[in-house]
Amino acid sequence: MTDVASQESAALTDEAILQRFLRTKNQPTGSQTLGFRMVAVSQAEKSVEVEFEAKAELLLNPMKQIQGGYLCAMLDECMSVACMVASGMTHVAPTAEMKTTFFRPAMPGKIRGIGRVARWGSRVAFTEGELYDPDGRLLAKATGTAIPTPFQSYKK
Repeated sequence: MTDVASQESAALTDEAILQRFLRTKNQPTGSQTLGFRMVAVSQAEKSVEVEFEAKAELLLNPMKQIQGGYLCAMLDECMSVACMVASGMTHVAPTAEMKTTFFRPAMPGKIRGIGRVARWGSRVAFTEGELYDPDGRLLAKATGTAIPTPFQSYKK
């Protein structure tokens, strides 16, 4: 008889996690709206690289730039997904607080996001995120705290 938990643990390589995100049929509607796509995963660095397809018909402010609230949502997505990766896909991490700094306007199209967990604790995770335009220029940066919560506890 095989140990299912050991098989799942062994299967959770960075590539396995990346493929899980790329193949999911249950992507949250918020992620869909933001045009979220996972690009790279590093459990060792507790980080992720993601891409957003910022759609002009959904996300623009009156100045034809991506509205800042959507950039905050993108940063929150980066940092939250980094928490899931840091936990070995055993926890979600609802955001308790977040601070965002905007450096330049974001335009419709591709936006690259980096999310990382600076510190993972049993009760709190400290997170960081950045968004970049296609030319590699920093658009916005955020820090946050999140509450690690096992998937089973979250579903109750």
